[in-house]
Amino acid sequence: MSAATVELPRSRLRPGDVFGLGLLGLRAKRMRAVLTGLGIAIGIAAMVAVVGISASSRADLLAELDALGTNFLQVQSGNSLFGEATELPTTAPAMIRRMDSVESATATRNVDNVTVRRNDLIPASESGGISVVATEPSLLDTLDGTVAEGTFLNAATASYPSAVLGSVTAERLGIGSLDTSPLVYLGNQWFQVIGILDPVPLAPDIDRAALIGYDVAEAMFGIDEAPSTVRVRTDADATDAVFDLLAPTVNPESPSDVDVSRPSDALEAKAKADATLTALLLGLGSVALLVGGVGIANVMVISVLERRAEIGVRRALGATRRHIRLQFLIESMMLAGLGGAVGVWLGATITWFYANSRGWTFAVPPTGLFGGIAAALAVGAVAGLYPAVRASRLAPAEAVRSE
Repeated sequence: MSAATVELPRSRLRPGDVFGLGLLGLRAKRMRAVLTGLGIAIGIAAMVAVVGISASSRADLLAELDALGTNFLQVQSGNSLFGEATELPTTAPAMIRRMDSVESATATRNVDNVTVRRNDLIPASESGGISVVATEPSLLDTLDGTVAEGTFLNAATASYPSAVLGSVTAERLGIGSLDTSPLVYLGNQWFQVIGILDPVPLAPDIDRAALIGYDVAEAMFGIDEAPSTVRVRTDADATDAVFDLLAPTVNPESPSDVDVSRPSDALEAKAKADATLTALLLGLGSVALLVGGVGIANVMVISVLERRAEIGVRRALGATRRHIRLQFLIESMMLAGLGGAVGVWLGATITWFYANSRGWTFAVPPTGLFGGIAAALAVGAVAGLYPAVRASRLAPAEAVRSE
């Protein structure tokens, strides 16, 4: 009578058991797991913070563009074919105002060789980089600007020694309030400060200027009537068409002598530059993440060497090579995943504090958050692959005997 053949049940490893084994491996060396996960957390935090800060900056910039509008244009004198400086015709503002789709146009003229000082005891050479600009009362509407304190020039004050200070000018002159009816010494004449402007992002030269009326500038300083710049506000839907027609309208005989620009293009260029810088910083963050991955690989190799007996016993009890590989691979991914989760939280927190300090809108794209976790898991999988394969190749008897 032949003995009956007994077929042993096939060894099985449930998903819950795999995660339990992986967590058990991390708990056995807690401090080492924390320090290793910290490397991943730093790399992920750097990447999330870079993406978040860049996204917050762009969101604020786009919101600023939406508020300021892209329908603001500037017309300035350029250079002739021989490289000589040219001037805009005196008729330029009037000609521009006749154009269809032009909502407003304001002429400004730089008043050369005239300085602005807090008092007459300050040497004229210490101008503080402040310029004097003659303008028409319509400038504030054309710029879509606002007055922080006081009032802007009008038909009456533009004919008298009155000045409106740009935000930077007021700061450099130490004038933060009009309560004391401050005066400034402008071109060897005392001018009454009647207003202080809020910052004008699309016209930074106005921020650094003291604005006076055309009439008083002609009477006191003998300026030419030809404008240095004509600032134009157009219908938003016709900005491109007006842009193309401005130069030939201003100077039909020689349009090439006229420079037309859209100041908002500088803000859009800044957004593109921020995107390029973000890519560079992401590369640096990736290096930190790579270092963290190498740390995980090193720790997992050491873990395999330290747990040879455990691997041998499990193999002797029926665990397959696939089970051993899966155990160490999951352990590596859990270590990286926990580090990644901490890194995402840390990166988002850094972004929030930085955006809040700059007055930006907090914006972290979901791809940055989920991408951070996915990147950490990918690094953990790659880093744990070799140790997992090495552990699965240990023969049961040899692993137990080596202890």
